[in-house]
Amino acid sequence: MKLYGTAMSRSARCLWALEELGIKYDHIPVEVPKAKSPEVLKINPNGQIPTLDDNGVAVWESMAINLYLAEKYGRAPLWPSTPEGHAEAYQWSFWGMTQVEPHLLTLLLNRMFLPAEKRSEEAANQALEALKPPLKVLNHHLEGREHLLGKDFTIADLNLASIMALGTWINLDLSATPAAKAWLDRSLVREASQRAHKMK
Repeated sequence: MKLYGTAMSRSARCLWALEELGIKYDHIPVEVPKAKSPEVLKINPNGQIPTLDDNGVAVWESMAINLYLAEKYGRAPLWPSTPEGHAEAYQWSFWGMTQVEPHLLTLLLNRMFLPAEKRSEEAANQALEALKPPLKVLNHHLEGREHLLGKDFTIADLNLASIMALGTWINLDLSATPAAKAWLDRSLVREASQRAHKMK
């Protein structure tokens, strides 16, 4: 098994999943600008990372990779044992991609990545405001729960926490949502997460 990508990209969540699962794999560090190399294009026509080659089975898109890995190689509790649990894992993973990540990326661009002259504080502030409703939903859901699906850490926690981790790059203030903050802190200090985020 090979994973192409860099931990400074969405590939980090796939590295985290592989580390949680304890699967033997080769990490092929590929920076975003080099993703259109012939080797990557051969298995991902989009020329993007992360890309997984599981013994000839090509999977791309980070969430698809993680859900595939969890379903094929995971067992309860990381991969829920019921269709209802699967639905919750899909639900929170896709919710993070649609309701949270776009706003965090806008913040990162305008507070960190774009050249100073191209940054928009207005766009950053709008993104902060747009984050408030979904963070409130997340916080309410986590009140009285240790993890998204209950007492156990699952692929849903990993996928959503990997998105929320983007906020740590800009010291996103989560004091208004203490249950969500505590959950994120618990998730990110896991050994598998620490190992994945130290990779290239």
